[in-house]
Amino acid sequence: MRIYSHIKMHKEKGATAVYVAVVLTVLLMFSALAIDVGHLYGVRNELHNAADAAALAGAANLFNDDGSLNSQAAIAEAERIASSNRTGNQLVVEITAEPGHWSFSTREFTANFNTTQIDWQEQSFGDLDSNTDFINAVRVRADRSDTPSFLARILGFDQFFVSNDAVAYIGFAGTLFPGELDQPIAICQESITDADGNYSCNMGRMLNSGGNVATSNTGGWTNFSQPCGTASASEMTDLVCAGGNTEALNFGNGIGATGGVQNSTLSAFYDCWRAATNGVRNWSLTLPVVECPQNNVGNCVNLVGAVTVDILWMIPQNDPQYNDVPREMTVNDDPTWTCTDPDGFACWQSFVDNYGLANVNGRPVTAEDYEVMYQNKNIFFLPSCIEHRPTGVTGGENFGILAEYPLLVE
Repeated sequence: MRIYSHIKMHKEKGATAVYVAVVLTVLLMFSALAIDVGHLYGVRNELHNAADAAALAGAANLFNDDGSLNSQAAIAEAERIASSNRTGNQLVVEITAEPGHWSFSTREFTANFNTTQIDWQEQSFGDLDSNTDFINAVRVRADRSDTPSFLARILGFDQFFVSNDAVAYIGFAGTLFPGELDQPIAICQESITDADGNYSCNMGRMLNSGGNVATSNTGGWTNFSQPCGTASASEMTDLVCAGGNTEALNFGNGIGATGGVQNSTLSAFYDCWRAATNGVRNWSLTLPVVECPQNNVGNCVNLVGAVTVDILWMIPQNDPQYNDVPREMTVNDDPTWTCTDPDGFACWQSFVDNYGLANVNGRPVTAEDYEVMYQNKNIFFLPSCIEHRPTGVTGGENFGILAEYPLLVE
């Protein structure tokens, strides 16, 4: 009986030892899992931060100041920023930076190492979104293939591979910072886009004529207010040549505006134009672009973009005898246009033809067309088709101005 009890106790002790060993192993595995998984998540988050910062830096350097593509500069800056970050107290050294195309409709990035950009100035946002040859983003992947393990080494896992990536997109200006708009004139997008919504750089005139459908949807006055505030005549006059918008403006929101000529405002603007140009050269201005679905600018219109235009001529009052027509004009570096014909109407025709000016419904053909253009109280302009210096935060439509600051999209 004693021998049997001794054997039974010995067996129980052996079984307990086995159980303890199994439990300790399981506990060790859970400890290894908790410690190493926690460490891996920490490394992954650090790689995520490195990839985000690098992608934003790369996208911010994707375009030169003139709007041309600079993929090499984008890659170099992305790699520099990524490699300055640390994971687990070690600098990130495994980096892949790629320029390419980001599509909002498919939520996909397509790498593209072309060294030149497509002609994007006269294409709609939708067309560019589907064109993988339009380079507008940078993707950065930050890896670490030697992430060390701790307790997991006991189980034969010495190190792990951890990776994270990010995509930063840079498109068209979506925010206008204080002072980026020059004058309180809002241009209707309908007057500078074609039937498909593309930015067409067509020539035209500002100030809505009111009831004439052929010359509607051209522009109005704005007081730069968001939320929208009433754009009174007295306020508008004070805003002319006063330094532009004093507050940041966000695209996609309403902006205070009003249609009509507003004689006092137009008169102040005419004086400012004459002082700036003496009426013999173009006057380049960056102005807001708004939606004008009706025949006139409303008191709260949706701000959709910005555009740089060249003011060529102004008619602040009725001039039936064509006494105040242009006689001399120089646009940037182009040869100076002159007219010595004593017939003012002939000079007006020559001026319109030389600079390709047009009404919203097209260029003039008959003498009556030219007469209609020379209505009282108008501002004639020529939208510029050259690339513009990047400005603002990404988020707007394509009106020829690239953004300066990108945004993360993935």
